[in-house]
Amino acid sequence: MDRSSSYSCPKSKSRVLNKFFLCALLGRAYARPFFLPNKSEFEMKLIFFFGLCCFVLTSKAADNLILVSIDGLRWQEVFQGYQDDVLDLETFKEQKAGLVKQFSGTNAESKRQKLMPFLWNVLAKEGVLIGNRKLGSQMQVTNGYWFSYPGYNELLTGKADPNIDSNKAIDNPNVTILEWLNKQSQYQGKVAAFGSWDVFPAIINRTRSGLPINAGFESADWAGLSDKAQWLNTLQTQIPSPWHNVRLDAFTLGFTKEYILAHQPKVMYVSLGETDDFAHQGNYPEYLRGANRADKFIAQLWTLLQSMEQYQNNTNLIITVDHGRGDSAQSWQHHASPKAVKGYLNGLKQYQDGIPGADQIWLAAMGPDVKGSVESQQTSDFSLDQVAATAVQLLGFDYQQFATDIGQPLPIIKQR
Repeated sequence: MDRSSSYSCPKSKSRVLNKFFLCALLGRAYARPFFLPNKSEFEMKLIFFFGLCCFVLTSKAADNLILVSIDGLRWQEVFQGYQDDVLDLETFKEQKAGLVKQFSGTNAESKRQKLMPFLWNVLAKEGVLIGNRKLGSQMQVTNGYWFSYPGYNELLTGKADPNIDSNKAIDNPNVTILEWLNKQSQYQGKVAAFGSWDVFPAIINRTRSGLPINAGFESADWAGLSDKAQWLNTLQTQIPSPWHNVRLDAFTLGFTKEYILAHQPKVMYVSLGETDDFAHQGNYPEYLRGANRADKFIAQLWTLLQSMEQYQNNTNLIITVDHGRGDSAQSWQHHASPKAVKGYLNGLKQYQDGIPGADQIWLAAMGPDVKGSVESQQTSDFSLDQVAATAVQLLGFDYQQFATDIGQPLPIIKQR
């Protein structure tokens, strides 16, 4: 079976056709009194035109949005597959053969397809990708630190905040798009967030926003827990994580899926974290496998959404990251700006000029309101602070209703 067929959106047009025919009938009702019986052909053409105009005028954005971040996944692996300069390091000598067998290809295109099959066999055919610097497509963070909390704040608020200069779990003073959307009548009580890192309740400011957030090693605690959600709660306490503040992404995905089935949120933010933490350990093989798992998890999530009437052909998807990583075999596991190595990340002070490449990021998106342009070869520079406005605009709002001092929407949205 064609791999893409198991993930792609069903081709049902019932929602669109129903809207069109309703408009056409209204057109007939209003047009009929003005035409004589022998003008029926002309009348029908006018009715068709009236219906088409009505359809265009009433066409609206998809009702649902899912925003996914994959912590610190480099653009190099996303667009080129595994990097030989890193895999050739003596440290990975014993594991190289197995990784090459799993993720190798005759060129960069085939290597990246093996590493991230959903991204390249499905999303790339239907949506847009930004950040392949080999093609002149560039995207970067605008914050001055190049690590996680400043990156997530920029992603979710649309603006860098120089006062957020650490990863400490301090409640974010800035309002995120998630908090703002939850105050809009059509999205109130329909926004939720899930993350592998335990700092997300502070980043999204659960205390002030009141949003349902499940992150770190928190158990599912919403009303009407399914048997599977309860099983995940138990299993999470029995399977150790390699890290003290980041759980395995499988639990983040599992809780997300169970929440969707129970509460059908309209807006979801999902943050996967394994890639960053394996990288910090200098474990390139598990970093690659983490990227591969993240791709599979997003595919599972998309398949679930397309199997449910509320979301089918009615959901936009954005995937991005919070920061990049070093662009060499010696620095790939690190990320920090010149300012950061002099402050919060002074453990990397040997990199006096920061980690080159750590500000470089990428983005992928698809859905009924996203342009289908495969890999964007635009030479314009894009930035992380544009994602918030893009997300708000995809839901049919003027992004300036959220904030006027943030990055403008990315040019990936279809004209309505």
